[in-house]
Amino acid sequence: MILYKNGSALLNGALVKTDIVANHGRIIDIAPEIVPDEQTEVVDCSRRYILPAFVDLCCYGANGYDFNTADEAGMKKIMEFYEAHGVGTVFPTLKADSDENLCKQLALIAQLAKDYPEIKGIHLDGPFTSPQKSDCAPELLQKPSMDKFVTYQKAAEGKIKLITVAPELPDALAFISEVTDSRVTVSLGRSNADGETVANAFKAGAKGVTDWCRKMSSFDEGDVGLAGSALLHNCYVLTAFDGKRVTGDALKLLIKTKGVNKTVGITPVDPDAYGGLANTVTLCGLPLAEAIKIWTESPAAFAGLSGRVGTIAVNKDADFILFG
Repeated sequence: MILYKNGSALLNGALVKTDIVANHGRIIDIAPEIVPDEQTEVVDCSRRYILPAFVDLCCYGANGYDFNTADEAGMKKIMEFYEAHGVGTVFPTLKADSDENLCKQLALIAQLAKDYPEIKGIHLDGPFTSPQKSDCAPELLQKPSMDKFVTYQKAAEGKIKLITVAPELPDALAFISEVTDSRVTVSLGRSNADGETVANAFKAGAKGVTDWCRKMSSFDEGDVGLAGSALLHNCYVLTAFDGKRVTGDALKLLIKTKGVNKTVGITPVDPDAYGGLANTVTLCGLPLAEAIKIWTESPAAFAGLSGRVGTIAVNKDADFILFG
């Protein structure tokens, strides 16, 4: 057992001086003061914060490698980056590619997950996305197919937990319904859909919008598009907090409209300047205890992982970072 003593832990939205005991990777006790026995390792957390580890659902790559092309050694380099930046839940993310390469990379990630418990799922960001809005070659894009998805899922050993889909594609609504029934979370993105199609996709089971305001139909006088629908509907919105791809004012609008509980922070495709939490505080004027929800509690809820990660609580994973 390990006792984390005298730290200021984020509990129920407030920083509280407390002790935490973990055993075999799970939190077994939280109390103002816990007296260790002789078998317990003690970690002094005085003058340090104990915060939930980050949950990142859009991890395309890092350290000069990306999951679409990296071999096993390159994937380990990517994971080293996320580990060093306090990310406790990583969803390796693949963009549209040939079936052969997708299956090969999915299989590599499935093997990698056996050595990296941070990998709690895979995000398939394509190939079922729009040629008008995707930055991938058109020949790599396909109409949604459950048979094809089953092929990918088999290669991934069942680890695909999130998929981004353009709902205007042929058979997309039926696909969204069926893949949702298989307990995979569907997000909408890389899409030119109108507001009515987006509304039908949410009715079919989609839960979120990926990479808000980028590579998607915009809000104008004729239609709210996907960007506007993200604000209109009770869905999660995934967006980068770098202040470049989405401006600070747009991020403030998003937070004001959706609140922190429906906003999910994601890293840019090239996350060398990984400062999402700091940017959330400075760009949106949020206190730390609120801003961190965008990177922990909200993505965990969106991905169906709230029972394990996202907050610090008894019986959850001992998935936290020491800060300060």
